[in-house]
Amino acid sequence: MIRGMPPLRLVVAVNPSASTGRRRGVGDGVVAALRDAGHTVEPLQEESHAALVDAVRRELDRGADALVVVGGDGMVALGVDLVAGTPVGLGVVPTGTGNDMARALGLPHDDVAAATRLLVHRLEQPATVIDAGRVTRGDESTWFGCMLSAGFDAVVNERANRLRWPRGRRRYDLALALELLALRHLSYRLEIDGVASEVRGTLVSVGNGQSFGGGMRVLPHARLDDGLLDVLVVERLTRLQFVRLFARVAAGTHLDDPRVHVHRARRVVIESGDVVAYADGERIGALPVTVEVAPGALRVYGGPGLRGGAGCGADCRT
Repeated sequence: MIRGMPPLRLVVAVNPSASTGRRRGVGDGVVAALRDAGHTVEPLQEESHAALVDAVRRELDRGADALVVVGGDGMVALGVDLVAGTPVGLGVVPTGTGNDMARALGLPHDDVAAATRLLVHRLEQPATVIDAGRVTRGDESTWFGCMLSAGFDAVVNERANRLRWPRGRRRYDLALALELLALRHLSYRLEIDGVASEVRGTLVSVGNGQSFGGGMRVLPHARLDDGLLDVLVVERLTRLQFVRLFARVAAGTHLDDPRVHVHRARRVVIESGDVVAYADGERIGALPVTVEVAPGALRVYGGPGLRGGAGCGADCRT
């Protein structure tokens, strides 16, 4: 039974692809652990992403204390979009290849059992309040938690989604290599907190969190709870210059390059021809888009790496 708080009513949404391969049984294990902790659990697993969204929305409408998503960044994006701006908390058990939002939340991103134990522990305490991003394109708006991409990284995502082979992380790596061979310079009109500029560059990303692409720390100083978005703009580079710069991204040491610029803002408008935006790895659509921060819009059960979060330290690894 829960030590710090009364039992909760939890909706658990499991990635539709989690019933096969190495992910088989992961959702069942998470549900069992939550029930063993004394919570009331409503597990949901549908045949498609769209059907799962509908099922989760219906269940949340019936009343829930938290939504737990089991899967990769796509499942986290589903969860953020459904609970941001509401009092419903979000728990994450990452099972994907990128897991960038899980990294931002300080969760074990490569150990499902540890992530499950940490979630059970964190549900004993109040959720932590963080910011969320909101991207608007035309009449449609979508919440996101970690990163919006509108440059080379978005082009790579677009290519990866068209590939049917290989699977997992290798598909992203192949798409990256193919797009690097055809590296394009893009023309942008940016408006950052009302200040407009024309930019010809390679990369534009807007982050609430720090990374995309499975831990590439493009915005190493971004914080989830500071009421601001970090905006990365990389000027035009040759292919060799870009490769050298990209090699420094994983360590977050690329910001001292004079062709790399970071702005902090509450509202960003991005316009460009023939560029598609992605948020947390999910396709938003062709530019232009408007990106805004919503301070304190998201309640999460994060790990010890999240400011204000309460982790269980080594206890979650045993």
